[in-house]
Amino acid sequence: MRSRRSSLLSVVLVSVLLGACSSTAATPTAAPPTAAPTAAATIAPVVTPVPATAAPTPVPATAAPTAVPPTVAPTDTPAPPTAADVSGDITVLTQRTDLDQSGRLAQYAAEFNKVYPNVKVTFESITDYEGQVRIRMNTDAYGDVLVIPNSVTKDQLSTYFEPLGTVADLGQKYEFINEQAFDGTVYGIATTGNAQGLVYNKKVFAAAGITTLPTTPDEFLADMKLIKDKTDAIPLYTNYKDGWPLTQWEGNRGSISNDPNFDTELAHTDAPWAAGTDHYIIDKLMYDVVNQGYTEADPTTTAWEPSKALIGTGKIATMMLGSWAIVQMQQAAVAAGGSADDIGYMPFPHQIDGTFYSSAGGDYKNAVNIHSKNKAAAEAWVFWYADKSGFAANEGGIPPLKGGQFPSQLSDFATLGVKLVEQLPAPAGQESLTNDIDKQAEIGLYDPTFPQRIVDAARGSSSETLDAIFADLNAKWLAAKTKLGG
Repeated sequence: MRSRRSSLLSVVLVSVLLGACSSTAATPTAAPPTAAPTAAATIAPVVTPVPATAAPTPVPATAAPTAVPPTVAPTDTPAPPTAADVSGDITVLTQRTDLDQSGRLAQYAAEFNKVYPNVKVTFESITDYEGQVRIRMNTDAYGDVLVIPNSVTKDQLSTYFEPLGTVADLGQKYEFINEQAFDGTVYGIATTGNAQGLVYNKKVFAAAGITTLPTTPDEFLADMKLIKDKTDAIPLYTNYKDGWPLTQWEGNRGSISNDPNFDTELAHTDAPWAAGTDHYIIDKLMYDVVNQGYTEADPTTTAWEPSKALIGTGKIATMMLGSWAIVQMQQAAVAAGGSADDIGYMPFPHQIDGTFYSSAGGDYKNAVNIHSKNKAAAEAWVFWYADKSGFAANEGGIPPLKGGQFPSQLSDFATLGVKLVEQLPAPAGQESLTNDIDKQAEIGLYDPTFPQRIVDAARGSSSETLDAIFADLNAKWLAAKTKLGG
C-alpha cells in the first residue's frame, strides 16, 4: 500500500512518468503577479471526508525569491509592484453552478481579496458551460477568467487565451502543466486533479452480498446482477439525458493498458476499437451494462443534480465519474439524510497482473481571456486559485501544486494499491494530432453523442449492433488518420 503522505510525484510516478503535451521551448512570458506569502485560505468542506486518512491540507505556494537590490539604488527606480497595486474588475466564468449558488465561490473571492484588496471578482456560473461558452468565444466577451472548454484544441489556445508562462518554468511548480500547453507555452493551470473510476454506494454493495470489488468487466456485470436481484437500487445510472456524464467513460483510456503514451499512440493506431484495446473494453462494458438491463429504465429522463442524492441514499449503486465527484456525492448523501461514509470510489474493473490502474490528469484549467482588459488581476486569480485557495483539498482532488497530499477521498485507491497513469507529452509537431484525427473523423471522443450512440444501440432504440458501431468507428478513424498522416 502506498503512503498518501508521500509527494504527489512519488505517489503517481512510482511506475509511470508524468507529462501531457508539448515540452518545446517558447519565448518566456511575464511572470504572474506575486503576492506576499500568506497561509492557505481555509474554506472548510461541507462534509467530513471519509475517515481513512488524515484530512488533506492545502499546501501554500513557495514565495518567489526576492531580487537582491543594487548597493546604491537609483533615485528614479520605481518601487516593485505589490499585490495592492493589482486592481480592476474581473468576471470569472464557471461551470460550478452549485458552488456559486451555495455562496462558496463568494467565500473564495473574500479570501482572495485579503491578498488582492483592489480586485473585484464577479462570478458567472453556466449550466451548459461547454455549449454556451463555445458560442461566446466567437466574440471577445467570454469573461476575464474561465476554464478552458474541451472543444478548444491545443493549436487554438493562443487565439483565445493569454500565455501564463513556459512549460519549463511552470512545470517545476505545478502538476498537469502540459495538458493545456502548446509549443512550450502554458495557457491554463489545473483547478484540481482527478483519477478515473466509479463512485459507488458501499451499503448497496453490502446488501447485495458483494464483499470484494470487481477486477474484470465480467465480474462487474455479475455484481450488477446481484444488485438488481437483491436490492431496489438501480445498479448503474448513465445520466444519459445530461450527456456530459457519459463522456466520463472516455477518461478511462490509458488505464486499461497502463500506457502513458496512449493518447499519442492513438494518432498512429489503425483500429482503436479492435478487440482487446482500451476503447473496446471500455465501450463494450458500457454497452453490456445497458443491454443486460442494469441501468435506469428510461435514460432519456435522467437528471444530474437529483442523481447525487439518489446514489447518496442507496437508490443508485454506481456511476462512472471522475474522482472530482466524490465530495459532491458525499455532500448530497448527508443533505438527503444519508451518510458520507457510504460513498466509495473504485477503479475501472480491469487489472494487469493483479494490479489496478487508473488514468489521472488535471480537471478543467483556469485561463485568462486574451481580450481581458484586466489581465494582471485575472492572472492573479488564476495563480492564487491554484496556490492558496484550498479548492483541490476541499473538493477531494489531487492538488495542482507539486508536493501536495493525496485526498482522503481516494483512500480506497490506496487500500486497493491502485497505480495512477498520466499521459506523457506528445512529440513536437504532434501535440494536436490525435484531436485533429478525431475531429476529421467526426467521432467526437469527448462529445456526448458518441457514447449516446452506444447506449441507444444497447437499449434497442437504434438498429445498430455493437460490432457494426465499432467497425464504423474504426473505418472513420483510419480514413482520417491516413488523410492527416497519422
